[in-house]
Amino acid sequence: MASRSLLIGIDSGTQSTKALVVDAKSGRVLGEGVAQYGLLPKLPPGAKEQDPAAWIAATTKAVKAALVAAKATAGEVVALGVSGQQHGFVPLDAAGQVIRPAKLWCDTSTAAECAEITAALGGPKATLKALGNAVLPGFTASKILWLKKNEPENFARLATVLLPHDYLNYWLTGERTMEFGDASGTALLDVRQRRWCEAAVRAIDADLLGKLPAVSPSDRPAGRLTAATAQKLGLNAGVVVSAGGGDNMMGAIGTGNTRAGVVTASFGTSGTIYACAEKPVIDPRGELAAFCDSTNRWLPLLCTMNVTVATEMLRHDFGIDHANFEKTAAQAPAGSDGLVLVPYLEGERTPNVPDGTGVFFGVRPKAFSAAHFARSTMEGVTLGMNYGLRRLAELGVKATQVRATGGGAKSRLWRQIMADVFNAEVVTLKVAEGAAYGAALQALWAWRHSQGESVGIAELTDRFVKLNSSETATPNPKAVAIYAELQAIQDEVSRSLRPAFAAHRRLVSA
Repeated sequence: MASRSLLIGIDSGTQSTKALVVDAKSGRVLGEGVAQYGLLPKLPPGAKEQDPAAWIAATTKAVKAALVAAKATAGEVVALGVSGQQHGFVPLDAAGQVIRPAKLWCDTSTAAECAEITAALGGPKATLKALGNAVLPGFTASKILWLKKNEPENFARLATVLLPHDYLNYWLTGERTMEFGDASGTALLDVRQRRWCEAAVRAIDADLLGKLPAVSPSDRPAGRLTAATAQKLGLNAGVVVSAGGGDNMMGAIGTGNTRAGVVTASFGTSGTIYACAEKPVIDPRGELAAFCDSTNRWLPLLCTMNVTVATEMLRHDFGIDHANFEKTAAQAPAGSDGLVLVPYLEGERTPNVPDGTGVFFGVRPKAFSAAHFARSTMEGVTLGMNYGLRRLAELGVKATQVRATGGGAKSRLWRQIMADVFNAEVVTLKVAEGAAYGAALQALWAWRHSQGESVGIAELTDRFVKLNSSETATPNPKAVAIYAELQAIQDEVSRSLRPAFAAHRRLVSA
């Protein structure tokens, strides 16, 4: 008999896949593994795609590395769970083969298809009534219509629509499944009723409903590990594979965001802020996503497309290594002497500005230094996220404490900027990889249910998710006032430049 019961949490992201081996009794992370990859090159402006085979190769590598680090044997692993980047479209043919590369969440090339679906549903208000969400370029629905219009020969082969984490579950179990949380990010699910919206599906194609998997509760496993995939991973067949979910849904579990009142902010390639709700939170303006979560509740969420992608671009262009980037940014004062970044590098989702570009506003001799540009980039993307946090507050979801995760949360300076911009206490977690850890905890939930136990997900997160108290940041009133002024400037610049953004997109696309 195995001496330990171990869990594997997998987070398949836009730039890398991470795997954690977690002890089911203590919740302690025993081993980690990571494998990196990139986007497909030389695509048209706004197009962002990946080959799903890269996710499988990276998952295999990361899981094996984590098992070695944990000194784990195959028989000790009892369950695993997958977190994946949301909204991506993985088209499978009747044989289960990938038809073409996956279009990703950050692909902004489908604005015309979004407009077409919205018009078919009767306009923006009718769309919100039918779905609870607007149809945005990041979501999956428009990508399916794009395939139909642009690659009809591939659309004719389409047999199954999967999301990235669903595709990994298919590879793991042989089952084509979806759960409430990730499915709600397709813009095809009625989030109030948690079922496919037939009107939205028909707006794309009359036969599409039969190509969508049935949607299952998040506490129902996706299946069990097949013998073929188990052999590739060095595991035993039959291991429980939980439903998994989108990276934000798993991040909510991994940061203990399983009760009303907690707000999580993820500072990764993209930026997300979300909360746990017992009922749907529908934004009548359609700016916030009214998602389901992966615990059978709801996850009101805002998403910005440009966070560490902006800081990484600036760091690379100024030739500053990671170790010195924060030191450089700290040389500029709060507010960067009025230099403000509008961080819509290749479009933005919240606010919905798919034609947007990045703009540094307030460039003048006093603010023209690497320090000012570095700090204003950190500030600009945080102000962009605060746009949505303020909208959450207007809808009744208010933050007194923000649980920060992702690469940006590792920076002491950036955590202070977060606290000052959000005007809220910012804390971090003992386990920084919130999505992978959440996937492991959901796997634990599924495994214990499979053993006949009745256990709630909040019971598990309350026990295992711990704050890193030494990294807590509290608001500085003087900086809070400065950022309130910069917020108003960023908002005004964004509104004023939207006609110019559209003209610029036409120019660079010509």
